[in-house]
Amino acid sequence: MAMTLRLPELDDQLLTERAKAEGRSKQELATEAIHIYVTRRTELFSDILDQVMTEDAELLDRLA
Repeated sequence: MAMTLRLPELDDQLLTERAKAEGRSKQELATEAIHIYVTRRTELFSDILDQVMTEDAELLDRLA
């Protein structure tokens, strides 16, 4: 899916420098960063939900 990403000037400069240093495109780096962010946030949410369900299992049973 196509998308336009507008970055603050400093972030764009840092991304450009990192892409050049790694021999990769800015798009590759941005795509990878977004994937890592979304994956980690999903895992974190799942871990927190599991913790709440375990710690509050008795309360949740009483409320059901």
